[in-house]
Amino acid sequence: MKNMFIRLWAYRYFILSSIKTEFTARFIRSKLGGLWIIIHPLAQVLVYALILSQIMTAKLPGVDSTYSYPIYILSGIIGWTLFSEIVNKSLNVFIVNGNLLKKMSFPKLALPLIVMGGAFLNFILFFIIMFIVFGFLGHLPYHALHWLPLLVLLTVSLAMGLGLFLGTLNVFIRDIGQMMEVVLNFWFWLTPIVYMPNILPENYQELLMLNPLTGIVMGYQNVLLYDKAPDFNLLMYPTIIALISLSLAIIIFYKAREEMTDVL
Repeated sequence: MKNMFIRLWAYRYFILSSIKTEFTARFIRSKLGGLWIIIHPLAQVLVYALILSQIMTAKLPGVDSTYSYPIYILSGIIGWTLFSEIVNKSLNVFIVNGNLLKKMSFPKLALPLIVMGGAFLNFILFFIIMFIVFGFLGHLPYHALHWLPLLVLLTVSLAMGLGLFLGTLNVFIRDIGQMMEVVLNFWFWLTPIVYMPNILPENYQELLMLNPLTGIVMGYQNVLLYDKAPDFNLLMYPTIIALISLSLAIIIFYKAREEMTDVL
């Protein structure tokens, strides 16, 4: 396993150049370029805000803004977008690049890392646009922004663990990719992004905390909506799940890596 990480380091320039190429290609292929990355989540925010704003705004104590509910959604959906993009693309990354894996000799683990790097650049672009929108809405949180890298690291770790684990299994059991599309749709609604946990009955709130993304998303909301540090008690459980999933994913990938090329 040590040799696997040594090879990754040796191919670091290949990984970085691939991330750069994939990102810049988006701006070349279409007139709107990279804006498509953030148009979809912003459209989601607009739809939810138009439908639910009057109901939900009154349930957001401590936020003095006419646009508190759209700000609430944006604060949570940015973390979800980073997570779901990494998981979605990691599911099929080995299958899509099957011919490349057969023709070239490079560490297979480079492919999920390229996915992660591309998703991180998309996150930065989304974050910049989001802050511009916040400025227009009269909401500029900055006191707790230094906690954001911690939340991003936790989000990426959880997504990479799950994405690499399922992406490896998907090479051998193709139904996993189809199944996860459905699971992620349910997962979105089981995460407090468009609603507040306090509107649910108490026993359902406890069940909601079993979702590792709940604590992470609430961390984003604390930083970007309430302009305060995340609740570290809520981050302990997602951290444990992220470490377990990453460890399990690397073990499964390491054992299956030789057979993957034959199956592809």
